[in-house]
Amino acid sequence: MKVELSARPKLAKRAKLRPDRKTGGHALLYPEKGLLLNETSAAIARLCTGEHRVSEMIAELAREFGEQDRARLEREVLDFLQALADRGLLTESS
Repeated sequence: MKVELSARPKLAKRAKLRPDRKTGGHALLYPEKGLLLNETSAAIARLCTGEHRVSEMIAELAREFGEQDRARLEREVLDFLQALADRGLLTESS
């Protein structure tokens, strides 16, 4: 899957976003593995419901985090989502 601004990403059924009691952050769990997420990554993962286009997710994150450098934010969101897609942790909602 190639992640683009018009995509509506959704976490794969095998991926679960859960609070991490040890760190107070979040973890993205999938069979026999997991990723500890920082606050920004967790916010991106929470928006992966299949309801939002990537461009809408970026706009929401810019509001939430007060991001001034929109191009940098867009690049970071696309890179993170592509990394999840490359691991098979994202699907695209139609």
